[in-house]
Amino acid sequence: MTEGETQSKHRELVNIIRRHDYAYYVQAVPAVSDHEYDRLYKELIDLERRFPACITPDSPTQRVGGLPLEGFKTVAHTLPMMSLDNTYSQDELIAFIHRVQKLLPEEELVWTVEPKVDGVAVSLRYEEGELVHGATRGDGATGDDITSNLRTLRSIPLQLDSSSVPIPRVIEVRGEVFMTRAGFLRLNNRRLDEGEEPFANPRNATAGSLKMLDPKIVAQRPLDIVIYGLGQIEAAGNSFPNKQIELLAYFQNIGFQGPAKVWTCHHAKSLGDVLNELDALRHDLDYETDGAVIKLDDIRLRERIGATAKAPRWAIAYKFAAEQAETRLKKIFIQVGRTGALTPVAELEPVLVSGSTVSRATLHNEDEIKRKDIREGDAVVIEKAGEIIPAVVRVILEKRSRNSTAFVFPSVCPECESVAVKQESSGVMGVVWRCPNTSCPAQIRGRLEHWCSRKAMDVEGGGSALIEQLVAKALVEDVADLYSLSRAQIVSLERMADKSAENFLEGVQESKSRDLWRVLFGLGILHVGAGVAKKLARHFETIRDLMRSNVDALIALDEVGETIAHSLVTWFSKERNQMLIDRLEALGLSMKSSLYVEDSEHPLSGSSWVLTGTLPNFSRQQATEKIEAIGGKVTGSVSKKTSFVLAGESAGSKLQKAQKLGVQIVDEAGFTALLDQNA
Repeated sequence: MTEGETQSKHRELVNIIRRHDYAYYVQAVPAVSDHEYDRLYKELIDLERRFPACITPDSPTQRVGGLPLEGFKTVAHTLPMMSLDNTYSQDELIAFIHRVQKLLPEEELVWTVEPKVDGVAVSLRYEEGELVHGATRGDGATGDDITSNLRTLRSIPLQLDSSSVPIPRVIEVRGEVFMTRAGFLRLNNRRLDEGEEPFANPRNATAGSLKMLDPKIVAQRPLDIVIYGLGQIEAAGNSFPNKQIELLAYFQNIGFQGPAKVWTCHHAKSLGDVLNELDALRHDLDYETDGAVIKLDDIRLRERIGATAKAPRWAIAYKFAAEQAETRLKKIFIQVGRTGALTPVAELEPVLVSGSTVSRATLHNEDEIKRKDIREGDAVVIEKAGEIIPAVVRVILEKRSRNSTAFVFPSVCPECESVAVKQESSGVMGVVWRCPNTSCPAQIRGRLEHWCSRKAMDVEGGGSALIEQLVAKALVEDVADLYSLSRAQIVSLERMADKSAENFLEGVQESKSRDLWRVLFGLGILHVGAGVAKKLARHFETIRDLMRSNVDALIALDEVGETIAHSLVTWFSKERNQMLIDRLEALGLSMKSSLYVEDSEHPLSGSSWVLTGTLPNFSRQQATEKIEAIGGKVTGSVSKKTSFVLAGESAGSKLQKAQKLGVQIVDEAGFTALLDQNA
């Protein structure tokens, strides 16, 4: 292949993959199967490996690369990234409309209304159509250069699409990086599975992700972006949009995702109707929104009225009332997790929030308690939005007792009195205190409960009440001890009749044949959640194969980064853990993988499924395992990206949404036929 042919082939592959990225990540309408996409991507990687001189900055392979950063540089915004004035009152909103009308008395004003995405504001700068840098808002004049992190977002084009509209020589776009509700829940579930502290809400998760110094970790976070505004432009030409509605359409033409829905209004009354509509609609959106952004549609009129020192005169944010409630914080107690994490929890006087009664709320960590100055006995405001963990938003200081004293975080584990420690990661000291004693009763209970849980080894009857007694009576110290328990030992425990003991012991015996991924997840290795365990089980047939692997080999696997690789190698290198595996093997656990695939790939690998209703012959877990065994994935909500909806009896709104979107629907018989047909 000549140099010219190589460059031509490279450009062809880059353009094809870019179009597929736009169809999948922005339009949510995949144009090819995951298998075909992976084939194209691998072809591009192979070409670049053979001819490295052809690699260009806009190649999809260049989204993630390089070493972790030492810190973020500060960059100046060419045009300020101003905050918006905001209001919670429709009366104040109408007053704002009237103020603008007075500034433009001869004009008939048109307003646009967009959902206010609760994320992190960023600016993206393109020169000659190529992304050159991205930055946070910062103080409005300067922000952090987070280009390496933003390049990992597939919904951010590295090269703008000029096929249908001209591109200015320089164009800066402004938008909001966010996490969808489903992505946030998946991330938090994964963190809980991996023994890490969950994020409080999607915005915190987004902000924390963008602040990470290693882009490879950022690439694993479910980040997305919506573009809604302009910064600097040069050489735009006469045809450049001068209305907000036109501008949003232009953004889509050059490769960006715009707001989920946009309204136009000609007077204050219709504006109120739109806000009420959005308030009713916002819980159906796939991301958190705390209000609306109202903007003057005509960009030329915006330029005429300008801005104050802090905010534009032509836009305002209207915020909905938060779903909050006031209650009394009775006590702060410390929970000790299976990984030793010491998590402060607030015990509250029960209060109704978002349709459910809340009596506990997470306080996250010591730093959060200090920052908010949370004390026992305080009157507090708590918040619970959707599926987010209830959290203390603020203290009502005017109601604080004069005798109140600051909460002192314990320096020792409340269970075993070991001195608590903080762990360092990538040169940064963590915020979570941990108990270093692996023989701590709380950690033993946590590890045993996790091992027996439905998501791990699924041991019938192995609940917290039984585990607590087994540990208290020193009958078990680790998971291997469960397989040596006698019937007499179980029956001697409180509330354990013959039948209960029999069921538990049968459950223990049945768990010996559980799949390798369940064993790996059940062992509670830091950073190894169920998803990671399943990926490992596709590459390693037995646990011994995995134990023989090394950091470099693990990093080479899809979605197994350096942190996970080091955690696995460290865990298996410890003598006590090697002895545990030896004992489990001797006690009859198979620890083999049914997901292991040597070379061939199932035709339905990469397919996305949603389950709804009750199936006649499969439990939801069994159906999920069958899908994952062929390389598919199960998600919680239907979208245009969904490949199949498996519908049983009493299927609800997910079935209706699938019908509306034209997603293929199968019943259990069709599901089985699909698996057999493609086997």
